[in-house]
Amino acid sequence: MAEECVSLIPGIQELLADKGYDTDAIRAFLKERGIKPVIEGKSNRKKKIRHDKKAYKNRNVVERCFCRLKDFRRIATRYDKLAQNFFSALCFAATLAYWI
Repeated sequence: MAEECVSLIPGIQELLADKGYDTDAIRAFLKERGIKPVIEGKSNRKKKIRHDKKAYKNRNVVERCFCRLKDFRRIATRYDKLAQNFFSALCFAATLAYWI
């Protein structure tokens, strides 16, 4: 699923991801497209892979954003059946969360 999502967004130069995305297949896919993977290696990986630690620290901004949005029960459980309604609720929650 990660490959499909990345291919939908043009102009990506770096991909910040957590250890769950540390696979050789994803890394090869990113290399084909000229995208620099900023993914920390799993602890059970035999060959350690270097990553940009400074850029990796910025990943928490995205994590905090999702955490803040999931404070809204409607977003966390996805009450809305239609994507358009869910997106509207998401926009409203984001506006409310960062306006207050």
